[in-house]
Amino acid sequence: VVGIANQGVTTNIFGQVTETASSGSGFIISSDGYIVTNYHVIEGAKTLTVITNNEAEYPATVVGYDKSNDFAVIKIDVTGLTPVKIGSSDDLIVGDQVVAIGNPLGEMTNSLTVGYISVKNRNVTFDNKIINMLQTDTAINPGNSGGPLFNMKGEVIGITSGKYAGQAVESIGFAIPIDDV
Repeated sequence: VVGIANQGVTTNIFGQVTETASSGSGFIISSDGYIVTNYHVIEGAKTLTVITNNEAEYPATVVGYDKSNDFAVIKIDVTGLTPVKIGSSDDLIVGDQVVAIGNPLGEMTNSLTVGYISVKNRNVTFDNKIINMLQTDTAINPGNSGGPLFNMKGEVIGITSGKYAGQAVESIGFAIPIDDV
């Protein structure tokens, strides 16, 4: 599991170009540096930096993405990495325990939270498009986006993507099912 820092550029409604900074999470899927994350983590990137669990930092490039389904693949030029094991989100049942590992607030790399699968196929509107999601009560905070959601076998079964936030809302988080990816 890695942290991702995005130094980006955006244009506001007045046409002014501004620099932005954001952070998120991702996970290594191959020993030669391919990493999966959310599209919204890398969106508008001018420069991307990946921070590994030993706090090494590497520049990253975008390999590809699917904006409408909010996932992306980036690459760092490193070999000998340990990739995650990929499971099946289709094999989940409501009540299965899951673990999210990520980079909440962009400052707490490799933080772990535990919860349960609440709903397997929840239609969630994201960027004016409906996406099929796993719903979980696992704590998902800003900066966790793009990180893995693991089953109890240590297999990735989803990409954490967001949560509902509001005065009376708690513990309603979402992850893209890995089988959809």
